[in-house]
Amino acid sequence: MNDLNRRQLLRTTGTVGALGAAAAVVAPSTPWTWSPAHSVPGAGSGADPHDVWDDEADPVIAKLLDRGEIPKVNEILRGWTKNGQPLPAGLPSELRDFMEHARQLPSWTDRDKLAAAVRFNQKRGTYLGVIYGFASGMMSTVIPKEARAVYYSQGGADMKDRITKTAKLGYDIGSLNAYNPDGEMIVTCLKTRMAHAAVRHILPNSSWWTHAASEKVPISQADIMVTWHSLPTTVMRNLRKWRVPIAADESSGFLHSWQITAHMLGVQDQYIPSSWGAAESQAQQVLDPIQAPTPEGIKLADILLDLGMNLDLTLLSRGVLGAITRFMCGDRIADWLHIPREPVWSPLLETAWGPYVLVREGLLNVGMPREAYWLFDEFLRQFVLFYMSELRMPINITIPAHNNPHYG
Repeated sequence: MNDLNRRQLLRTTGTVGALGAAAAVVAPSTPWTWSPAHSVPGAGSGADPHDVWDDEADPVIAKLLDRGEIPKVNEILRGWTKNGQPLPAGLPSELRDFMEHARQLPSWTDRDKLAAAVRFNQKRGTYLGVIYGFASGMMSTVIPKEARAVYYSQGGADMKDRITKTAKLGYDIGSLNAYNPDGEMIVTCLKTRMAHAAVRHILPNSSWWTHAASEKVPISQADIMVTWHSLPTTVMRNLRKWRVPIAADESSGFLHSWQITAHMLGVQDQYIPSSWGAAESQAQQVLDPIQAPTPEGIKLADILLDLGMNLDLTLLSRGVLGAITRFMCGDRIADWLHIPREPVWSPLLETAWGPYVLVREGLLNVGMPREAYWLFDEFLRQFVLFYMSELRMPINITIPAHNNPHYG
């Protein structure tokens, strides 16, 4: 065990804090049984990823934090935005060495599959935005470890900024040049990986987090894969449920783009599923059983539902956003998050969304009121407009140097 993890594991947790003491459903703990035979390399040690972090990034970022160099590094990296762009001058030597290594795509990268992913994203981009926003985004609030880590870390102090930076990952992976030299996905992944390393080092200093958390070190390899499944695996679950036709090569390409993303975020290849079937089996073990409400997650969901409050977008009211969340995530999660059933949109979505998708895909010509079709199309249009407006300005992902100051 390295010095960083040893120090963190020796921290005392004390008594339960006021916020963490609020009643919550306790998610079951299940042993890790997923076989590395189903991973991208088809082999591995099989070590439980709940006890694995990031041995490459963690010690480097910890040293920078301990030396107080993070603000300087963030300023130097502000202009580093493109995958093919050389690393800027002035970085500490150990950080430069790590970044040069970590920015390289894995040897198993398949450019043909990435081209197929582009076709997938072009055809399904509107669906992806809504699923990422409402299924994946709201699901994160009922992933207890993620909700607590977000709430008590620096990102929890400015949730609009945190949401925007998270949205950048989905936006960059869906771009035409995601992993090309003129794209930004490698940079986004690497900056996120370094941010995760910083959170691992400083979040255990928060008495609020230690009182609420069940783990001693946040953001394990298992935690990253839980969040991973809330994105691509959840996308495919919903597209299948809606009976959206997807070409086999495009489905494979979409998965490949997310496999690369997991690798670039520092996940060991032995934990990255090799197929959609393998992804589904892993998600059933690591994602589905652990979802539960927490006081922190409920508060985060409340913030997310205020997304469109100050916007001149009629269909992005809190009630509509809540109805979409209930429809996408299901009644159980919506009830956990105290999201009421909306009297108009909830039954409309339940009745007409399926036919709407079929009409949109050219698979059904009748069976849906024109007014309902217009409402859904207008909602999608407004959501995409909002999503794009948030990403219009340059977004700079930074390495945090402290926790949420509201919970010091």
